[in-house]
Amino acid sequence: MKIASAEFVKSAFNESHWTTDNLPEIAFLGRSNVGKSSLLNSLLHRKGLARTSNTPGRTQSINFFLINEAFYFVDLPGYGYAKVSKAMRSDWGKMAEQYLTARAPLVLSIQLVDSRHKPTELDRQLHEWLGFHRKDRVIVATKADKLSNNKLNKSLQEIEIALPESKIIAYSATTGKGRDALWQEIQKAL
Repeated sequence: MKIASAEFVKSAFNESHWTTDNLPEIAFLGRSNVGKSSLLNSLLHRKGLARTSNTPGRTQSINFFLINEAFYFVDLPGYGYAKVSKAMRSDWGKMAEQYLTARAPLVLSIQLVDSRHKPTELDRQLHEWLGFHRKDRVIVATKADKLSNNKLNKSLQEIEIALPESKIIAYSATTGKGRDALWQEIQKAL
């Protein structure tokens, strides 16, 4: 897909801050430090549009990015980072669940998992929740460039076992591996 424009629109801390124009939305979900911001920047060929950080758990809001003035990328807070309070983690979970449950313009959920590690219990819970609620979804195994082909293939098999019945795309924000395949899924959903 040709990206003519990509802009940060807003950060939403509750439902009253969500966008109201009903354009289609693609949600990005995953553990803290899984590489959501890097993936967004890579997909859009923009450095620094989605802010990256070495500190997991930085994204504490739902961030809306308007793409080609036609649809949104929606970056949800990361889950599973231990160095924030339980109350804050609970608020993030409630905010994400509220968004995923109630959001009519949501056309695709992209769940990111780190290809270097087996999916966690939280990854499995999110995957099951998306399946139970019949949300269209794709699994993206990030940081694929960090593994040899043999290790990546083994990792993808483990992800497929842990998170069944979903398309899995190996992705590298560094090399662009998987970018075209992910854009195909996004275009299908749009």
